[in-house]
Amino acid sequence: MPFIPHTDDDTREMLETIGAKSLDDLFDEIPRDLIIDSLDGVPEAMSEMAITRLMRERARQDGAPLCFIGAGAYEHHIPQAVWDLATRGEYYSAYTPYQAEASQGTLQTIYEYQTMITELTGLDVSNASLYDGASALAEAALMAVRSNRKVKTGRILLAPGVNPTYEKVATAITRTQGITFERLPMDPATGNAAAGLPDGEAPVAVAIQQPSFPGTFEDVDRLTDWAHEQGALVIAIINPTSLALLKPPGQWGSEGADIAIGEGQPLGVPLSSGGPYFGIMTCKQKLVRQMPGRIIGRTTDLDGNTGFALTLQAREQHIRRSKATSNICTNQGLMVTAATIYMSLVGFHGLRSVATRSHQNTTRLVDGLTGIDGVDRLFDGPYFHEVALRLDRPVAPVLEALAEQGVLGGYDLTSSYPDLGNALLVCATETKTDADIAAYVTAMADVMGAAARKSA
Repeated sequence: MPFIPHTDDDTREMLETIGAKSLDDLFDEIPRDLIIDSLDGVPEAMSEMAITRLMRERARQDGAPLCFIGAGAYEHHIPQAVWDLATRGEYYSAYTPYQAEASQGTLQTIYEYQTMITELTGLDVSNASLYDGASALAEAALMAVRSNRKVKTGRILLAPGVNPTYEKVATAITRTQGITFERLPMDPATGNAAAGLPDGEAPVAVAIQQPSFPGTFEDVDRLTDWAHEQGALVIAIINPTSLALLKPPGQWGSEGADIAIGEGQPLGVPLSSGGPYFGIMTCKQKLVRQMPGRIIGRTTDLDGNTGFALTLQAREQHIRRSKATSNICTNQGLMVTAATIYMSLVGFHGLRSVATRSHQNTTRLVDGLTGIDGVDRLFDGPYFHEVALRLDRPVAPVLEALAEQGVLGGYDLTSSYPDLGNALLVCATETKTDADIAAYVTAMADVMGAAARKSA
């Protein structure tokens, strides 16, 4: 709850100093007919104790189900120290470094974050984060149009496995700026881009998600080289945890991806009713001038001491208006602080352990589920920690029945990929025990068996 230090005497003294009789006088330029006395439907204020109790009661309504959903938001273990540190006063509210000389700690934190993210992605430069992974795709599309001036089409091709929500958000943000998104055709056998890639008007960029939204591994080398042959830039969409095991986008194809974006939530940010999250963005050095957001650099002062500075911050707070590099006025500084602490604590080997155990748990989960009649793998290729399954019946009723048994059984792919039929995306991370996996398999067997008995 906010702490307001001013007493009535303090307020009266300040008003007398500026010659105002009341706080209302400070807003006397607002026409009276625009001022309201109350807000209908807003309850009376509650005490800090009462509101704390209310929110805890509401949190308990969520229960404690086993979560196997994934689909862009992942339940990983977060060491207790991450948020014990991130919520200290010096981090919790002081994360906007407008005055560099007074923000050295914040700037160093962001600099360390940028360093670790570039090491993960294999690209040259990272910014200080964006709003989330979905809006990061929109920013990458706009960045590609500004950078690839030889191509005037505004046409951006998406591999079949790009997150459908990312496409919707990017379209909403960019649709008034002449940018269009088109999906490459899917090979129904693999879930990836079809062998024969389309001809036609040159794309300004090609976006490739690895691992794909349905959990497959795209042939990123083939697609990256093909995109560059078309004169397009390559936008990689990544899961940062997977990069502890997979080839980084900076090494895709013969030249590497040009821009990499993704959702940073797996790096120490809890699942919390839909947010907050933060967007990762890195790029090649030659594109740095078109990168939105802040970039922190390390330097030395006149006395030879190490210091940190804002080396690039071409955003709308500098009154650039329509010329601004970005019109989304935020970076997720607190989430970046937590992610920096998380990566520092677990280290690369720890992150690789998280990724490896997540894959192993998913393998055990899939082996158990596909042993049930009516459940099969949709695609046969390799995967990381998400797998698409085919059910012999509609997915939604199955998920509802699983939820009644305390299991959030996955993500229904039906609306996103209707051509795949009754497809269910399941995910397991390192947080899942053998007992958790067995509980899901037992619940699924019960639901599928119960449905079979009903039909009989």
